[in-house]
Amino acid sequence: MSNTIHPAAIVSSEARLGQGNEIGPFVVIHDDVVLGDNNVLHSGAVLHDGTRLGSGNRLHEHAVIGGLPQDLGFDPATPSYVEIGDHNVLREAVMINRASQEGGVTRVGDHNYLMNGVHLGHDCVLGDNVIIAPYAALGGFVSVAERAFISGGVMVHQFVRIGRLAMIGGNSKITQDALPYMITDGMPGRVRGLNVVGLKRAGFRAEDLRSLKQAYQLLFRSGTELEAAVAKLRDLSPAPAAELAGFIADSQRGFHRDKG
Repeated sequence: MSNTIHPAAIVSSEARLGQGNEIGPFVVIHDDVVLGDNNVLHSGAVLHDGTRLGSGNRLHEHAVIGGLPQDLGFDPATPSYVEIGDHNVLREAVMINRASQEGGVTRVGDHNYLMNGVHLGHDCVLGDNVIIAPYAALGGFVSVAERAFISGGVMVHQFVRIGRLAMIGGNSKITQDALPYMITDGMPGRVRGLNVVGLKRAGFRAEDLRSLKQAYQLLFRSGTELEAAVAKLRDLSPAPAAELAGFIADSQRGFHRDKG
């Protein structure tokens, strides 16, 4: 299947395109760009050098992918990349910057939904099935694990990690790691409880929820010192509760705590 390219689009002859792509008016595709198959690029979308786009993605009006990292020390001659997987939706005016280090990659997985005005800074890594609501902004080197939900207007500090199935409340300021399975909300962010609705939608069993509630109580309500609490978390089963221990142990910035 051939590609459909509007005559008002500007597509470099050096760009590598798969099959079945629909490229709308005023789209700009630079030289060092690779597209898979069956992508839809709406009017005004821009793919800069270093962009690698998988298949089945939909980029809405004025999405800008692969622009220079917003790093004052960056040399524009440095080769770096944005790699986006398959079946993602990037709504209007989404901006994803390429990585800040030579050969580095800003990476987006599969089946993510980024709403209008979302900004992903250089070297960010998104897993799969992540949802980010309008005008949320992620600083450089932020990582977001699978099925996290980031509400509108959230600001995430560079190098922060957002855990699996975490939910971040609207307009929150996230300056430390956000624990998996928890709701973090506020300015500054505080853990407000388990993301019960998200966990149920993800198919978590009743025993998983009970174990995670035990983990929450152990971390935030038992009065146990953190090191001892983390050691006890490793013994909890099923696995999701024990995963919290590994996430906390790997934290470089600390993590947002309970409201109490």
